[in-house]
Amino acid sequence: MRKLSRRRVISTLATGGAGLALTQVLGASSVNAARTSPAQIAGPVAPAFRGQHQPKPLPFDPAKLKGLSEKLIKSHWENNYGGAVKALNVVEQRLASMLAEKDLPPYLYGDVKREELVRTGSVVLHEQYFGNLGGDGKASGKVVDLIKQWFGSYEQWETEFKKTANALGGGSGWTILSYNLHTGEVHNYWAWDHMHNAPMGYPLLVLDMYEHAYHMDYGAAAAKYVDAFMQNVNWDEVNRRVEEMRIRK
Repeated sequence: MRKLSRRRVISTLATGGAGLALTQVLGASSVNAARTSPAQIAGPVAPAFRGQHQPKPLPFDPAKLKGLSEKLIKSHWENNYGGAVKALNVVEQRLASMLAEKDLPPYLYGDVKREELVRTGSVVLHEQYFGNLGGDGKASGKVVDLIKQWFGSYEQWETEFKKTANALGGGSGWTILSYNLHTGEVHNYWAWDHMHNAPMGYPLLVLDMYEHAYHMDYGAAAAKYVDAFMQNVNWDEVNRRVEEMRIRK
């Protein structure tokens, strides 16, 4: 396996493209093997290795967002999110075939397990991101009470949320309003990639700060994208997550 720097791997993975990134990390022969359908692998395939994830459709009309173009949203959904879904399927199926290789060094298996974590994080966070778009941006409901409880006021929360997001401008990462199921606290968490999130964090509002989420519309003006995002938040969905969180905690 050709040795890659961590920076290069993360940079490649961040684009969400399934083919090139996986070829570089796994090698061409491994990727081709991973494309073998579950039915072609000897014996029954456990659910964890089936690789049958399907992209969720956008829950809103991308032509009706304020300040975010239809072209941007469709490209983001198809290429970055869709690429992550395809890549996760490739990775899961490859893990199944590698597991059967008795002499396979654990560090090689670990490389693909790392891929599984990257792609899973990308799929989950993108689904949360698109899921909390398509609204009128007017906060209401129980989430506002929760925000006031932990941040003192909605205005102070919004200021911190935007400041956290803008700190990621020009690079990569996510800003996540999250309820921590372990500590019972609510925070705006800074996440520099798909893998680094607060343990036990339950996402309530997710903002994608990778450049692919805004560069087509705003270039390097990340702050303008953050403002546009806030105008399109679907707070009904955020409140649904608050209710779901209350059930799970």
